[in-house]
Amino acid sequence: MTRILLVGRSAPGSVGETRRTPHIFVVPGETPSRLTAYCGASFALSELEQVHGSQAGMPCERCLLLAFSPPAAPPSQTG
Repeated sequence: MTRILLVGRSAPGSVGETRRTPHIFVVPGETPSRLTAYCGASFALSELEQVHGSQAGMPCERCLLLAFSPPAAPPSQTG
């Protein structure tokens, strides 16, 4: 099964800069009201900023471990 992954962090101004850790999310087929990262952190879509490449910073270690270690079952999404 192919997974589409999104790397996102808290939107600017919503938390302090040191708490804007990038998390890894599975993009569901439909548009949910919230996304839940592999580590369990949950965000409304309006609370997230998608990050690309070098702007990402140090990612959530738990997300890295769970997203890329078999079996990596995606978290349940709430709609």
